[in-house]
Amino acid sequence: MLIIMKKHAEEEALDQIKEYLITRDFDIHQSTGANRTIIGVIGDTDTLDDHEIEAMPGVSQVVRIRKDD
Repeated sequence: MLIIMKKHAEEEALDQIKEYLITRDFDIHQSTGANRTIIGVIGDTDTLDDHEIEAMPGVSQVVRIRKDD
């Protein structure tokens, strides 16, 4: 799963999402570019609610990565 942050997301919003994920035992990988920050979520993300995450401050979009069988 990828969480794409809004262009001018506050640092507090980013910290809130990272804490949300870490307390649920997910590993994360943050990639910060010139215009966007993307958080890669590592683990079984089937338990995460896309809409709940998209409603968090600073989140632009949640993208699920399709599993290959």
